[in-house]
Amino acid sequence: MTKTFLHVGPGTSYKDNTTPVFNSDDWKEVRLDINPDVNPDIISSIQDMDSVEDSTFDAVYSAHNIEHVFAHEVIPTLQEFKRVLNDDGFLVLTCPDIKSVCKLIGEGNIRKKLYTAPSGDIYPLDILYGHRPSMAAGNEYMAHRNGFTSESMIDILNHSGFESFIIGEDKNAYALWALAYKSKSLTKEELSADISQHVSKKRSSNG
Repeated sequence: MTKTFLHVGPGTSYKDNTTPVFNSDDWKEVRLDINPDVNPDIISSIQDMDSVEDSTFDAVYSAHNIEHVFAHEVIPTLQEFKRVLNDDGFLVLTCPDIKSVCKLIGEGNIRKKLYTAPSGDIYPLDILYGHRPSMAAGNEYMAHRNGFTSESMIDILNHSGFESFIIGEDKNAYALWALAYKSKSLTKEELSADISQHVSKKRSSNG
């Protein structure tokens, strides 16, 4: 039976740029974005998805947009993700790992090119504050208003009311990954197995 995931804040990305799990015939994608120019299925901010009914989706996928909301908006935003999930549903979230980036900056590598993304070359300041060329071109949605470490993400998911979750650190991409279940209680081993299907090269912490 085909399941449905809500792809929040995708920009110009589609199902084939999510995870190996979602990029399969087993999953149908619904795209939600605040920017109508990227042709989303649902036009909405991620902070208040009132156009989406409760318990509608089997999963929510959020890639590099939680850092675009202010600190006081993070938990309400995650609670919105949780609200639209069904009881067995789960969230897959990835965002910058500012601990690894700040370590680089502290070592004097603020001008070091880290990798090349579809939007262009990425440097430490782009991860901390948002992709500078995109903002210079007028895309203010790219500004970063918050930052996360694995420790802070554990605390945030706890306060957002998810039943069980695990955090992974992708050192190569200077990114965090989180897998969080709305109501299901899973063991550390089960969570590790689940997150490994979405992303590899990580170190995990559960809560």
